Amino acid sequence: MSYEAVPLFEWSVRVRIGTQITYSGGFAETVAEVADLERAGLDIVFMAEAYSFDAVSQLGYLAAKTTTLKLASGIFQIYTRTPSLMAMTAAGLDFVSDGRFVLGLGASGPQVIEGFHGVRYDAPIGRTRELVDICRQVWRREKVQYDGKYYQIPLPAEKGTGLGKPLKIINHPVREKIPIVIAALGPKNVELTAEIAEGWQPIFFHPERANDVWGDAIAKGKAKRDPSLGELEIYAGPALAIGDDVDHMLEWIKPHLALYIGGMGARGKNFYNDLACRYGYEAEAKTIQDLYLDGKKQEAAAAVPDELVRAISLIGPEGYVRERVAAFKEAGATTLTVNAIAPDSAGRVAQIEKLRAIIDA
Repeated sequence: MSYEAVPLFEWSVRVRIGTQITYSGGFAETVAEVADLERAGLDIVFMAEAYSFDAVSQLGYLAAKTTTLKLASGIFQIYTRTPSLMAMTAAGLDFVSDGRFVLGLGASGPQVIEGFHGVRYDAPIGRTRELVDICRQVWRREKVQYDGKYYQIPLPAEKGTGLGKPLKIINHPVREKIPIVIAALGPKNVELTAEIAEGWQPIFFHPERANDVWGDAIAKGKAKRDPSLGELEIYAGPALAIGDDVDHMLEWIKPHLALYIGGMGARGKNFYNDLACRYGYEAEAKTIQDLYLDGKKQEAAAAVPDELVRAISLIGPEGYVRERVAAFKEAGATTLTVNAIAPDSAGRVAQIEKLRAIIDA
């Protein structure tokens, strides 16, 4: 099966390179690698936050160890920090990084929000909109006053003591408009993202199929978009392995895809399975889910089509990767937040150097 890339929208921009680091393993060693990646041409790093160490402290550490690299939360979920605290946190990270912070937001899921934090998981779209509104009010140093469906600031007397008064942030933020990137998958959430955010972080971005899946939602959101936000940036997340003998690495990606397509939700209630179907893999998605939910995880991974892995990744010889980078760019991707597959730090740095050379050629 072959496709022709269809752009979500057209605009000319130098494609940036990003990566995501995790909250496990030796953090000091990881940060040392990030400094090497920065020298190799990396533009932005996302710090994950799930249910391990918080990402804020680690982003602050990264700010002290890097100089030009943009630093992003990847992601802060919207439920457990109040909107004002989210704004304060972003302003603080922007301050310690000299204006290099990008606020990555997302809803996460009930397993983390309710299972770990004990907070109700509800209304992700409405809460995201209100949180973004409040953050921008804080960064403009306005006295925060908001009467939303989910957030009321100050808290009304009938819900509290009645003693709350509008306040504005004491310090002057480095920027009154910190870039916001929203991780979104469903049509309504993607539409909201295209309306209110500077950037969008999709999952499993297929350049040739992205317009079919998300084009309408992007168009609806852009129709309501404030021009001052600029063009919507797209942060695609392909795996990266450039070389003449790397095809075997396709197999390394399959368990991850099988987990999402097969195991992230029940039958009929799995957004990632729906996405695979919309990409044209209905039969394969059903097989993967059936196997995974039956406990046959290895068989589920084996059922993930090579073609799908290739489409959403940058794995292959230099010439092939150059073609795929062009396809991602044509489809609207402005940042490739890659997972460089290599046995060690030196190998990952070398992969970023190769990708930088391809993009800059």
